[in-house]
Amino acid sequence: MKIKKIIYAWISKKFMGGCSNYNSLEVRRSCRSKEQARARFQQGGIPHAQGLIFFNPFTAIRFAKQHGFPLVIKPNVSGFSRGSHFPIRNYKELWKAIFLAKLWWPFTVVEQFLEGKNYRVVVANGKIVSVLQRYAPSVKGDGTSTIRELMLKENAIREEMKLYPVISPLKETAQSRAFLAKQGLDFDSVLQAEQRATLFYRISLAPGGVVEVIDKQLLPEENQALFKNVLNLFDANILGIDVILEKGIESDYREQKCIFLEVNSRPYLKMHAYPRYGEAEDLSEYFDELDALEVKQSDTF
Repeated sequence: MKIKKIIYAWISKKFMGGCSNYNSLEVRRSCRSKEQARARFQQGGIPHAQGLIFFNPFTAIRFAKQHGFPLVIKPNVSGFSRGSHFPIRNYKELWKAIFLAKLWWPFTVVEQFLEGKNYRVVVANGKIVSVLQRYAPSVKGDGTSTIRELMLKENAIREEMKLYPVISPLKETAQSRAFLAKQGLDFDSVLQAEQRATLFYRISLAPGGVVEVIDKQLLPEENQALFKNVLNLFDANILGIDVILEKGIESDYREQKCIFLEVNSRPYLKMHAYPRYGEAEDLSEYFDELDALEVKQSDTF
């Protein structure tokens, strides 16, 4: 038992810095895989992508033939979008994504992909705590600057806003170079005014993604009730819920395409204090309520 506590403490320090720890071991175990989340979504009538868990790559190929593209490939167990690949638009990209995802975890998820607006919604104690819209790393043109120059300007803004190290700087990497090449661009390309170039597909902080605070009061009652229902389905004190909506979270989810992706039982709350767009909210009252909870086996992985 003592060894387990030491290992858990190391995992928390190494991989979970800035993440909350307000759920019991039982709840956390119920949220660890995409398969578990999908089953609970199905049980609760929560809109989610058609998909399946596979070990044999040909299972994913058959899924693609049945459902078509675009698709997502991701490890069944992961975090921070590690090992995830999307949007996959053809069989060549599918085979490559399968190989790379399996480097993270042998059992892999394939599911339909919805191109829309990506959100992290934190719900706790029956309340909507915070809503963030998440963006992949990108730059917006001014008609004269190269992408490299735009990246430097954006990094200077992030530094001035004191977003580091929670939000990462934009970097010239082999991945971003290859992703730009798919768009017919490179770091020396000059973008037209207001033209946006995406530097990487992954919507996460590590490659330079950013977040925007969305006023939670703008969520229709139907949407608020849906997110609270997800919290109840998992019997959790807090969840970070990842969802994509075609039109946006300010519109009734029933009137647009909507896909719930996964739930995070230890959501990374630190990023909510470091938005690139919008004003950071004071969430201390919610955290005070959570701190007062008696959480079973919070020190056990």
